[in-house]
Amino acid sequence: MSFSRWWTETTAALGDRVPLPLVALLLMLAAVLVAAGWYTFPAWIPRRLPRLRRRRRKASPPDAPAPVVPAPRAPELPAAAYVSLADRLAAEGRYAEAVRERLRAMVRELALRRVVQPRPGMTVVELVRAATESRPQVDPPLSAAGAIFSELWYGQRPASAEHDHRMREHAADLDRVLTGRPEDGPRP
Repeated sequence: MSFSRWWTETTAALGDRVPLPLVALLLMLAAVLVAAGWYTFPAWIPRRLPRLRRRRRKASPPDAPAPVVPAPRAPELPAAAYVSLADRLAAEGRYAEAVRERLRAMVRELALRRVVQPRPGMTVVELVRAATESRPQVDPPLSAAGAIFSELWYGQRPASAEHDHRMREHAADLDRVLTGRPEDGPRP
């Protein structure tokens, strides 16, 4: 049986069961759907499914570990540099930034004395908790300083000279606790 005869008989048998205009319409619809899918191909693939990628040949043997390149870190400044910056910001009337820099100075001092190991993205609450676990006596000044910082930066309250003054007192209290010096006397 030749191909042309087979095609003719198959089409005739199909035409007896299903009307040929319907078959033609379904074929056209299928062609339009395939064309639309082809045109919008990346958009309809879900992002969470793995995409097929070509594998590249590695220059190193498969059992050798990949070299680890540490991320660049900002240089660590001494606590005095943060205090100096905080003083300049407070003199300019930028009290919220001054409070932030004083807290950074306190954190730097805690890190230098190995009370806490700060991590990127660490919140004030996590910092206070970590420092308190190591040295419980740092909790009052550090918690109070963290509350001021949170009120200004997270609560978006306007900062004033009073906030900076209280932050200076908490920094001095923390310094006294860390160095073991007694208090100078009652505060006014």
